[in-house]
Amino acid sequence: MSLFCDVEMAARLERLEADLMGRSSEAARNGFAVPLAGGVASFAEADSPLNKVAGLGFGGVPAAADLDAVEQAFFARGSAVQAEVSTLADPAVGEVLSGRGYRLVSFENVSGCRPTAGAGTTYDIEVRSATGEGEWLDVVADAFAVADTQGVASHEDFPRDVVVNAMRHMAAAGLRHYLALRDGVPAGGASMHVAGGVAQLTGAATLPEHRRRGVQSALLSARLADAAAEGCDLAVVTTQPGSKSQQNVQRNGFDLLYARAILVKPLPERDGNRG
Repeated sequence: MSLFCDVEMAARLERLEADLMGRSSEAARNGFAVPLAGGVASFAEADSPLNKVAGLGFGGVPAAADLDAVEQAFFARGSAVQAEVSTLADPAVGEVLSGRGYRLVSFENVSGCRPTAGAGTTYDIEVRSATGEGEWLDVVADAFAVADTQGVASHEDFPRDVVVNAMRHMAAAGLRHYLALRDGVPAGGASMHVAGGVAQLTGAATLPEHRRRGVQSALLSARLADAAAEGCDLAVVTTQPGSKSQQNVQRNGFDLLYARAILVKPLPERDGNRG
C-alpha cells in the first residue's frame, strides 16, 4: 500500500530534521542553532553540509527581524544562507524568502515507508553495526568523495575534511553507524537516527568499485529491520531527484512523500565578497 503524506506528517518530519540539524551543529566547536518560526537556522563550520535553515513553513512565517539576524550571522562567518523548504510548507515562506533575494538552486526528495523486518543480507553483502569512527568513517568519506552521476547533479560539493567533521557532529547527535562488507571487504556505510517513532536514514554511500552490487539495498534492509524492531512507524530518507539512490529506495518500498526546494541567498557583494 502506498504511503500518503499530508501536511501533518510533513510537519512532523520537518521538525525532526530541524532538530537533528540543530543538535548536530551545536556539537561543532563554534557551531550554533537558532530557532526560527518552527524550524532552525544551524551553522557548524565553513562549507559544512549542516549549514542551513531547515523546517520552515509549519510554524508561521519568519519575521523580518529574525531573518535579518540569521542572515547576518551566516554572512559574518563568510557563508551564504541556504533554506530548505518543503513543498507542503506554507507557500508564504517561499514568497518571503524570494522577496529577500533567495534564489532557487535545486530540489531534493523525501521518501518514506512503514518499516518492516526484512532480510538483513543481500547476495554476498554483510551489514554490521559500526562502533566508533575508525573504518566506518574512512569508508563513507571516501565514498562521498566520488559522486554518483545518475540523475540531477547536486548543487553542493564538500571537501573531505568538512564531510568527516559533519559526520562526527551528527554522530554526537545520536546517529548509529552501519558498515557493509562485500566478500569480506568494506564496501559502503550508512547511518540512522531514531526519534519520535521515526527512523531517519542518513549518510549512505558506497565505494565506486562496489556500486551496482546491492550494497545500498543491504544497508536499507538492515536499518529498516532495526527500525521495525524498535517500534518506529515511519522511516524516511532524502535523495537527489532521479538519482540511483532514489531508484534504490523506491525499489525497496519507499514512496515519494514530498520534495524540498533549496533556496540560497548569496553573500552580499561587499568587502571583497561576491555572491
